[in-house]
Amino acid sequence: MPVLDEHGRITEWYGAATNITARKRAEAASRDLNLSLGRQVADRTAELRLYGDIVQSSAVPICAFDTEYRLIAFNQAHSDAFYRIFGRRVRIGEVFPDLFPPDQAPVMRRFMARALAGECDTVTAEFGDPALAMPTWEVSYSPLRDAEGRVIGAFHFAKDISDRVRAETELAATQEALRQAQKMEAVGQLTGGLAHDFNNLLAGISGSLELMQTRLAQGRFKDVERYMAAAQGAAKRAAALTHRLLAFSRRQTLDPRPTDVDRLARGMQELIQRTVGPGIALEVVAAPDAWPALVDPSQLENALLNLCLNARDAMPDGGRIVVATANRTIDARTARRHDMPEGEYVRLRVTDTGTGMAPDVIARVFEPFFTTKPIGEGTGLGLSMIYGFAQQSGGQVRITSEVGRGTTVSLYLPRHAGAVPGEAETGTPPPLPRSAGGETVLVVDDEPTVRMLVTDILEDLGYSAIEAGDSAAGLRVLRSDVRIDLLVTDIGLPGGMNGRQMAEAARETRPDLKVLLITGYAETAILGNGSVSPGMAVLTKPFSIETMAARIRSIIEAGRERERRP
Repeated sequence: MPVLDEHGRITEWYGAATNITARKRAEAASRDLNLSLGRQVADRTAELRLYGDIVQSSAVPICAFDTEYRLIAFNQAHSDAFYRIFGRRVRIGEVFPDLFPPDQAPVMRRFMARALAGECDTVTAEFGDPALAMPTWEVSYSPLRDAEGRVIGAFHFAKDISDRVRAETELAATQEALRQAQKMEAVGQLTGGLAHDFNNLLAGISGSLELMQTRLAQGRFKDVERYMAAAQGAAKRAAALTHRLLAFSRRQTLDPRPTDVDRLARGMQELIQRTVGPGIALEVVAAPDAWPALVDPSQLENALLNLCLNARDAMPDGGRIVVATANRTIDARTARRHDMPEGEYVRLRVTDTGTGMAPDVIARVFEPFFTTKPIGEGTGLGLSMIYGFAQQSGGQVRITSEVGRGTTVSLYLPRHAGAVPGEAETGTPPPLPRSAGGETVLVVDDEPTVRMLVTDILEDLGYSAIEAGDSAAGLRVLRSDVRIDLLVTDIGLPGGMNGRQMAEAARETRPDLKVLLITGYAETAILGNGSVSPGMAVLTKPFSIETMAARIRSIIEAGRERERRP
């Protein structure tokens, strides 16, 4: 500050200085920080706005909800999707599950509860108003947490997968159609050989019967039993062939069950030999210690037969087919090479001495519709369907071949650790079950010979039998006051309705009527995917007297047991 004299002039100065460098630096730093924070806030705001724009512009429905199931946020796609399937728009604060119909609300609440419990989950379900739209949704849930990790809500994003589900269904139907087409191709090849075999079997039956008639007329009774045995043996072989053909050709989905692969292969030997013809030598190498596998036995028979048909076609001048089963343990290295999981497998191998295939052909053999056969002689479905069957069964199929030396196809099926039901043991047949109280049985069949035989069997067993030749005549008896303890009817009947329809009509007045349906078709062709009503059973022709007697007695006794129950 200045010091003045008496005239007001400055004679000297006093002053004090303070170092404010640090303050100036702090002010500058504060300005820089404010600028930085401003930029960060702007960047974060832009980032959040970007995230919001992304969520809002997303075509995937997204919503968030709190722990009380109330909506706290959703995007436009979610609002539009809800409007499409329910005809109204959602609002913030609404309890989301309560917006769904009574049959769908518990499902939605259960899904949301899992997310609020801290689970991340993806579910598939149908939601919507059937009158508007009922899509199939794939919904993914995740919890929302605060800074301390506590769940404060959750969000989900949904995807309409109806088109994908529809495509998968259509694909499954197409695969089933291809499987059936392949099967029918094999059946077509079977019929030629089977017609020849059936003519031989019928010749044996009719010839034996004629000789029996001649010997009886001559009084030479000692030869009758021999001819009778020959006729019965031919008839049983014919029945076995028809049963196998019916089982082979029926349409069905995969039905895996514990299967003795070695026993199945040996059981197929006769059918395969008849199909490939006498010019092909067939050897089935037994492996009694082979493990069981969990597969569909009908589809495995299908696969084995088609492999043998392919082998036959590769040997136009004759040759040899060897079918063999073996146990195989696949280690990790081999599993990688064969593109299959490591583990224990049953290998079913078919080897031929045919023309073989070049490497470029082997590379394509599993492609659908690829075939080396001339046009009209093959669909190219065989190996592709066998490959699909092996994959569905959890196994694999491998093929090796050399031109001029033959081909080997190996089907690997995962080992089944459980037991396999054994074949029924044969022995001295027990006495035939007889009528316990003179029951009356109505027999309805349009074939007089079958009707006569069934009636004679029943009367020999102590039953009273009434005959009818068609459904109309049978229904008249059933609607009368005649005592009927059991109806035995063929499925295919003239007279306006089939056997099952006649039985159902009769049950309107006889609700406890017991019914045995007999048919020449495979049982699954009659039942479809369903089952017979209580008190009904199915018996496939041809049948033995023992089988029919036991089935009749079991039906009658089962009906009485139901009547005794309170």
